[in-house]
Amino acid sequence: MTLEHQSALSALAEALTDADSGDLMRRLLQGALQALVDAEAEAHIGAGRHERASTRTTQRNGLREKLVATTAGDVRVKIPKTRTGSFFPSLLSPRRRVDVALHAVVMEAYVHGVSTRKVDDLVAALGVDSGLSKSEVSRICADLDGEVAAWRSRPLDGQAVPYVFLDATYCKARIRGRVVSQAVVIATGVTLDGRREVLGCNVGDAETLDFWKDFLASLRDRGLHGVQLVISDQHRGLVTAIEQTMTGTSWQRCRVHFMRNVLAKVAKGHTDAVAAAVRTIFAQPSGPLVREQVDVVATMLTGQFPTVAEMLREAKEEITTFADFPEAHWRKIWSTNPLERLNREVKRRTDVVGIFPNTAALLRLSACVLIETHDEWQVADRRYLSEASMAQLTPPAPTALPAHPTASQTSLDTTAALTA
Repeated sequence: MTLEHQSALSALAEALTDADSGDLMRRLLQGALQALVDAEAEAHIGAGRHERASTRTTQRNGLREKLVATTAGDVRVKIPKTRTGSFFPSLLSPRRRVDVALHAVVMEAYVHGVSTRKVDDLVAALGVDSGLSKSEVSRICADLDGEVAAWRSRPLDGQAVPYVFLDATYCKARIRGRVVSQAVVIATGVTLDGRREVLGCNVGDAETLDFWKDFLASLRDRGLHGVQLVISDQHRGLVTAIEQTMTGTSWQRCRVHFMRNVLAKVAKGHTDAVAAAVRTIFAQPSGPLVREQVDVVATMLTGQFPTVAEMLREAKEEITTFADFPEAHWRKIWSTNPLERLNREVKRRTDVVGIFPNTAALLRLSACVLIETHDEWQVADRRYLSEASMAQLTPPAPTALPAHPTASQTSLDTTAALTA
């Protein structure tokens, strides 16, 4: 141990003799943490402070304070900064952006006077003191809001995005003194190199045409281009907004949501048979056969399930748009399932809070979750769709399709499923 460390510990020992019992443990813990941080920094740099050594790899460049929450209370430690590279002690885990956002939301709930016993439990679970000042909360929120705003307004004009997925998950927030349901709408895309990207998000009423138009227009204004297919549920206003703001693109109605709508019209005892019949549509080997099978299934269901048959005929083009794209992509573009996992992660985080004090707090936390996911996608080794298959979106010339079984042949399996 260096002379400097010995001197610091001696000063700490003297200070502890004058400390009261309530402050003793916190002062002791702070001194121990600081000594460990300094020792690790010395090993990382390869030399002590002001020491000349051949093992030195960089120089110190000041200090930054970090507030560490412990069972003995909050303590502050000083972490050395380096001129080259970065140093963060392994003893302290850097708080993820999402955790900071959650912390800010809980604190903001106190500031806005909506604290409850549940919020008290949340604060205890987070391991931080609840006595932050309003200025400290404002600083945390301002830092996050600036980062979120920069990410939500970043340019999207780099690569074309042939596939865009749109979906929403719902959370509770206080608006004008009432607790209301608000939608966190999320847009993701697949770029020409096959990687996924979170394009943007917003919070509002997802059922209105104006909301969707503003959201989609914001993506377009940021440079979103090259969109060939939009995949979404049939939200009220969404389809019209797509037609008005994303001219020239095709729309695929999510097959999973469509199946739920169909089975809602069928008695429970017949759901398996009807579902099996509808699934044969998506099991066809080519685009023409996919569309033929819609008519085959609708004809077979007309007698016993006329409502379902009519739904199939009306939605034929909407649920089979995927068939105009490379077969290698079908399973990943015929529904919004790729967004479901992302929605669940947003809900997992927002459910911790329950009711947000305002929509800004809801947007802050949900956006931070999405930023973390977006960053993970960008550095992932595996692409969502291969570059070779993405190249098929712009084929050099049309080629004849190979011969396939007729729709009447494939309908035999459907009949067997209905009569089973």
